[in-house]
Amino acid sequence: MTAPQPPKPAARADRVSLWRYARLFRQDILSAQPARLYRAWMAEFRTPFFRSFLVNEPELVKRLLKDSPEDFPKSNRIAEGLKPLLGQSVFLTNGAEWKRQRRIIDPAFEGGRLKDTYPAMRAAAEAMVARLRNRQGQVEIEAEASHVAADVIFRTLFSIPIEHEVAAEVFHRFRDYQRSQPILNLAAFVRLPGWMPRFFRRGTRRNAAVIRGLIAQLTDERMHAIHAGQAPDDLATKIMTTRDPETGGAFVAAEMVDQVAIFFLAGHETSASALAWALYLVALYPEWQEVLSEEAIALEDDSFAAVSKLRRSRDVFREALRLYPPVPMMVREAACPARFRNRDVPTGSQMVLSPWHLHRHERLWDNPDGFDPSRWETPNGKQCQRDAYIPFSAGPRVCPGAGFAMVEGALILSMILRHFRVRTVAGREPIPAAHLTVRSKNGIWLEIVER
Repeated sequence: MTAPQPPKPAARADRVSLWRYARLFRQDILSAQPARLYRAWMAEFRTPFFRSFLVNEPELVKRLLKDSPEDFPKSNRIAEGLKPLLGQSVFLTNGAEWKRQRRIIDPAFEGGRLKDTYPAMRAAAEAMVARLRNRQGQVEIEAEASHVAADVIFRTLFSIPIEHEVAAEVFHRFRDYQRSQPILNLAAFVRLPGWMPRFFRRGTRRNAAVIRGLIAQLTDERMHAIHAGQAPDDLATKIMTTRDPETGGAFVAAEMVDQVAIFFLAGHETSASALAWALYLVALYPEWQEVLSEEAIALEDDSFAAVSKLRRSRDVFREALRLYPPVPMMVREAACPARFRNRDVPTGSQMVLSPWHLHRHERLWDNPDGFDPSRWETPNGKQCQRDAYIPFSAGPRVCPGAGFAMVEGALILSMILRHFRVRTVAGREPIPAAHLTVRSKNGIWLEIVER
């Protein structure tokens, strides 16, 4: 019997005009891509407004992200669609400002802090198990994954559960924001002059303003608690009390709102996407959920030491991140002329790095479209993990919370499978589509049954 293949959008075999491509791109970035990109080392896309190069060759990816990152800063075209929510957060800035922000943020995510945040992370996972116990049957698991990921963020960042009034409001507003926000907007195709107004889908600006207002309320309360010597020792306190070792300055309140917004986006939205796909994959391959269920006996130890025993769970979560990278494309901009694969790359060109294509590249991976968590122990898997696996980016701009996300994903996945079996629902196969992250067009439906 042939093993089922994880769902993947049908790639386009034909060439399309720029404007037809733009319409397809707006509907869904993944299904708009031609099939040849899963084999190409590099592809050029020309428009009347700019030139774009999609880069898949590992040496070129390394050059962009690790060897010469200052020659290829983050493109402002991505920032255009996210500024209403993220302002001048570390996700969008470049140069000296970005370096200053990372010097303040990075210490909060150093090794020892993971152990400190683990109890809050585990409490969120246990709360999700309790919710699922009351919702057995057919469940839209993306919504549940979003709930627990948001709970983890609020517990570890502000020491409050998702049930807290402000936390709950941020979560519900962000869900509306996520549904209305494409990964790229018009600015991805046209360089708009500074004076021209930016247009967003209905509700985007309003939801962003409300979310930022609620975050400002939380940060103001925390600042007062810090000054009064009554603040809990969580991530928010750590970040708000860390000073730049070079300048001695700390984040002011307005800057902290920007940073908390990206922590919520990066730490909640991406984790929710990966967790939902991981649960779907083990439902599609039930032999793997039994392996993870047996391994999850390690969680009888409620200390951080149990995490090191969740090796298979980490492999499954890593494989979900390969097949469904939450951020399917990243865009850099050539700050100076360059030459890639005997092609001239003019200044201002858009350099597209696509985890979606790189992670499924037919000339790099064995069984690129298949689900195989054991691949990470093979020579090919180990080589590709070094050269062709970038779910958290790479180089200086690698996500500071990557280690946090891997612990969170393995823990919650194991906790769920320790208590429940998950099964696919006939007639409801998910179809991957990209909004802010890779989600399913109509949700991911699973049947949840208690063990």
